[in-house]
Amino acid sequence: MMNRRHILAGLAAAPVSLAAPGLIRRANAQSVLDVASVYSLSGTFANVGAALNDGSKWAFEQYGTAGGHKLNYLLLDDRGDAAEAVRKVQDAMTQRSVRHVIGCTNSAIGLAVQREVFNRKGVYVNEAGADEITGKDCNKSSFRWPVASYSAVNATVRPLIEQFPKAKRWYTITGQYVFGDSLLTNCKDIFKEKGIEHVGNSYHSLSDREYSGYIANALSANPDVLAICNFGNQTVDVVRQAISYGMKRNTKILAVWSTGLDQFQALGPDNCDGVYFGANFWHGIDTPGGRRVAEIVKAKTGDVPNYLHACGYAVAQVLIEGINKANSTDVPAIIQALEGLSYEGPTGTETIRAEDHQVIKDYYLMRGKAKSAMKDKNDLIDIVAATKAFLPPEKTGCRMPATL
Repeated sequence: MMNRRHILAGLAAAPVSLAAPGLIRRANAQSVLDVASVYSLSGTFANVGAALNDGSKWAFEQYGTAGGHKLNYLLLDDRGDAAEAVRKVQDAMTQRSVRHVIGCTNSAIGLAVQREVFNRKGVYVNEAGADEITGKDCNKSSFRWPVASYSAVNATVRPLIEQFPKAKRWYTITGQYVFGDSLLTNCKDIFKEKGIEHVGNSYHSLSDREYSGYIANALSANPDVLAICNFGNQTVDVVRQAISYGMKRNTKILAVWSTGLDQFQALGPDNCDGVYFGANFWHGIDTPGGRRVAEIVKAKTGDVPNYLHACGYAVAQVLIEGINKANSTDVPAIIQALEGLSYEGPTGTETIRAEDHQVIKDYYLMRGKAKSAMKDKNDLIDIVAATKAFLPPEKTGCRMPATL
């Protein structure tokens, strides 16, 4: 069992089975399948990467084998840098002949790794949210488990507009990176369609931790709704600071993309109360796949799974299910097996759309509940809506090549 002291940060950190002399490697070649995972164990989103890695690692431990091969999990720490991620993937694919890759901590890294794996004729399952992943930058190698930012926005902003039709003035605070811009673009499209007045936007950088100036700008615009379009700890910080400035009293607050339970716990029930959140997963949704994830996480942590655990598990599951269906480690055979595959995932029955390699699943709009209404320490929200909000394949911009 791998722990963080044994992170594969580069070639020098290779497991014994990979760094062994050629005779040992030849002996293992028919029985061991090396799968590389790409996560940020340092940098701005290190907490996100660490939890995603845990979920993926636990999935590999649970399955053990795929297609008759023992699974060997290789963790590549990209340190939060897309160029570093590409270098590590290049090394793994060139020097170790790795062809099976999972994971990413943010969309910029996912897009970069996606291109690299495709160019080297591998298969890649990732957690990126940017529309481009299964849109204009789609390719035959890559599959995505979370919904696209289009889906997240349409599954949260639309239901909120329907619930509060008089809330016509919206302000946005946006992370100035690929994913934040993708969320904002989709929000603007809905605002235009629904006659919503977009009264302003504040961009923040990847390194920002102080948001008082942006929140002051939002307050001065007197919005009915504050929509937060960012990711990770920055979401928690903006929500917390907006509440501390009193915005919750007169303004609906929506975090379009949250990581769910871990962020709700960081905010606490008093801050969560009445705030709206979007998320890809909630442990309270009872499905066979969700129960399986819950059992694994309970055994590891003594608690319920959060989104990051489930998402890390899910990308590993998708790859392993494809290998098992193909009964082969051959990349084209795995890709063919995955296209159109339905399986029991963390959110229920999930299906991989062949046209763009997007997993079709629910995205949830949630509302924080009052502390007095909580049944236990994890009962922090109510599900307002569960929606499959996906563009038709022909409108995503994906032009899927026929072959690798």
